[in-house]
Amino acid sequence: MRSLAVATCVMFSALDVYAENWPQWRGMSANGISTETNLPVRWTTTENIAWKLPMPTWSGSTPIVWGDHIFLNVAEKGSLFLWAVDRHKGEALWKRHLGDGDHRERKQNMSTPSPVTDGTGVWVMTGTGILKAFDFNGKELWMRDIQKEYGRFGLNWGYGSSPMLFGDSLYVQVLHGMKTDDPSYILRISKASGRTIWRQERPTVAQYESPDSYTTPTIVKYGTGLELVITGGDAVTGHDLNSGKELWRADALNPTNDGAYRIVASPVVHGELIIAPSRERPMLAMKPGGRGNVAKSHIMWEFHNGPDVPTPVTDGTYVYVVNDRGIMWCLDAKTGKEIYGKQRLRPSTYSGSFVLADGKLYITNEDGLTTVLRAGPKFEILAENNFDDYTLSSPAISDGQIFIRTTAALWAIGKPTTKN
Repeated sequence: MRSLAVATCVMFSALDVYAENWPQWRGMSANGISTETNLPVRWTTTENIAWKLPMPTWSGSTPIVWGDHIFLNVAEKGSLFLWAVDRHKGEALWKRHLGDGDHRERKQNMSTPSPVTDGTGVWVMTGTGILKAFDFNGKELWMRDIQKEYGRFGLNWGYGSSPMLFGDSLYVQVLHGMKTDDPSYILRISKASGRTIWRQERPTVAQYESPDSYTTPTIVKYGTGLELVITGGDAVTGHDLNSGKELWRADALNPTNDGAYRIVASPVVHGELIIAPSRERPMLAMKPGGRGNVAKSHIMWEFHNGPDVPTPVTDGTYVYVVNDRGIMWCLDAKTGKEIYGKQRLRPSTYSGSFVLADGKLYITNEDGLTTVLRAGPKFEILAENNFDDYTLSSPAISDGQIFIRTTAALWAIGKPTTKN
C-alpha cells in the first residue's frame, strides 16, 4: 500500500511539477485537462506552425510528449512502429519495430492505442496485442504478446484501448465478446519487468457486440484509497489496485439490453466525480467508494444525449459533451442540469476528444478542423482552424504548444514556452 500512497502523491501533484508534459492519451491528469496557459488560438497550415512531420497514414493514437521527446504509435506498410521525435526540430530520433499484421478495422488500424511514458521509459501496445517497453534511447527492455498468452481478442472492430500508466504498473483492459466466448479481463503489469502482477476476469451479462469496449481505464482517488475504473460490457466497475478485485459495479450503461451497445468513449474522473459514457444514452455521473451493486446508491445523475466516440471533459464545475455529429452540451457537473445544449459545431463527424486548457476547449473533427471554444457557461466559438486532412486523433498540449496528428502529418502549433 505504501507504493500506491506514494503514487497517489505523484499523480495528484504532477500537474504542478510537470505541467509541460502529456504522458498518456488524456494527459498528465488522465482526464483531458492541462494547466498550460497562453496557448495558440488561431493557426493555418502555414501560420503559427513550428514544424510539421510527414506521417505514413492515419491513426487514432494521440502524440505523447515528455520534455524533448514525442512518441507516436505508427502504422506503415503492414507493420507497426514506435517513433521517437525531437519536439523542437520535428525530426524522427529513432523508429522501433513493434510487429507486423497491421490491418484496417472500419476506421481504425492497429496503431490506435496511445503510448505512455514516465519520463524514463515508454510503453506501447498495438491492436495486435504486442506490448513493448523501451528506454528513451530506443533500447527495447521487454516484450509481451497478450493474444498469444491469453487468447485472441474478440472485439468486432479490433482492439483499441490504450494502457493506463500509474505508479509502478501498467493497467491493460481486454473487454470483448462479439467474436469470442473467452472472458473479458484486466491486467496489472510491472512497468519495470513486464511480468503480470495480477489478472482479473471481469464478468458481464452483455450480449452480442455489447461486451466490446474500446475505452481506456482511469483511476479515482476516494478518501485515502484508489480505485481503478473500467467501463464496458454494459457496466461501470471499480477495482482494487493491489489485487484487481471488483469492489463495486453499476450494470446501468445499457438499460434496454441492446445487443449493439459497444462503448468507445472512455470514463473521465475529476476529484471524486466519475463520468461514464455509453453509446450516447445514458451517460452516468457517479461517486466512488461503494461496495457491491451501486446502481441505485452511487449514480448522481444521468444524461441521455451523451457521446458515442468523443470522450467528454469536466473541470468539476461543468461537463462538456459533443456527439459524433458535432452537437455540443454543457452540463452542471453536480446536478447534470443543462447549462446550454444542442449547440452546433462545424458539421462533420467527430471522433477526437475534448482537451481543456487555458480557459478554452479544443476539439478536432475528422476533417481536420479544430474548434476552439471558451470554457464556461456561455457557448462561444473563438476560432476554427482547418488542416483539411482526415483526423481521428485528439490534441496533445505541452509547454505552450499544441500537437495534432492528421493523416498526412504531425503538426506542432505555436512556440514552446521554454527555450531549447
